[in-house]
Amino acid sequence: MNFELSEEQLAVQAAAREFAQIELLPGVIERDNEQKFPAEQVKKLGELGFMGMMVDPKYNGGGMDTLSYVIAIEELSKIDASASVSMSVNNSLVCWGLEKYGTEEQKQKYLTKLAAGEVIGAFCLSEPEAGSDATSQKTTAEDKGDHYILNGTKNWITNGNSASVYLVIAQTDASKGHKGISAFIVEKGWEGFVIGKKEDKMGIRGSDTHSLMFTDVKVPKENRIGAEGFGFTFAMETLNGGRIGIAAQALGIAAGALEASIKYAKERKAFGVEIAKHQAIQFKLADMATEIEAARLLVYKSAALKDAGQDYAHASAMAKLYASEVAMKVTTEAVQVHGGYGYVKEYHVERMMRDAKITQIYEGTSEIQKIVISRGLLR
Repeated sequence: MNFELSEEQLAVQAAAREFAQIELLPGVIERDNEQKFPAEQVKKLGELGFMGMMVDPKYNGGGMDTLSYVIAIEELSKIDASASVSMSVNNSLVCWGLEKYGTEEQKQKYLTKLAAGEVIGAFCLSEPEAGSDATSQKTTAEDKGDHYILNGTKNWITNGNSASVYLVIAQTDASKGHKGISAFIVEKGWEGFVIGKKEDKMGIRGSDTHSLMFTDVKVPKENRIGAEGFGFTFAMETLNGGRIGIAAQALGIAAGALEASIKYAKERKAFGVEIAKHQAIQFKLADMATEIEAARLLVYKSAALKDAGQDYAHASAMAKLYASEVAMKVTTEAVQVHGGYGYVKEYHVERMMRDAKITQIYEGTSEIQKIVISRGLLR
């Protein structure tokens, strides 16, 4: 196994790190306080090619591998997880789903703009009663010949108000169960499509999270993705890749907390010496670093499997499960290393701890990941 990054991957890593320090770090605390979406920063990410990294260049994408994408997410998440999750959704859920399963007309109309960062996309699966359970969709799409009539509510939608293109999962034939679910492309501004209030969240407060309401929204037949009844498969395949992005986000949050802790431990003095010289702190840093490295290997492996065209569902679930747990543990320890200062916003780690929690929840809770992993083991 080759554990060395290529020159191109190292360049992506350096570019993402520089962007995070120059563009994301200034104002990140204020954006968190004010629940402000980093619109200017996300626009610049698009201009630099980060919003469609894995998309074929013929559709305005970067044509990069999944590992390069993961590396970029990790670096951005060290500083601002709210910005990185917007990029993650656009890349691994929206762009990937359209490029993999969309028609050529859909790709030319929507993917080219999404990959170029001209517009942002959102993936609409979760519902008030169903969460991420794609088999329990209450949103319906009724076939009316040349179009569908869409009715229902989606919630916890990342990029909810900032997006222009929405991939919506809906029930087209309830009698067929999960085989009666379809996927559609919906545009912002269509009659009957209403965006609800922004959620007041504990973490990733800069992320644009909204409920969406659809009342008799007319969706052209050409905006259905794949055949009718393909929606469940589309959602599951897309979420497999989405888990890699969230695992990378969790990894980045943890790594950022460790970097902040090392810096603080070298500066803060107690009993006449830097706290980094106290064995209690050294042990904490060693444990944090070891668990982060283990998470990184799982995340990178899942990305490598995807790039090799192999089955990565099992690996991505493992990566998401472990990396999210490491993020929560490491950020909590980072607050402890900082002592009282860790509890105030100025030192960033309290925000990282709040941001880490969501990585255990979205793209399926830890329990869902364990179901996916156990099914793979028992198959």
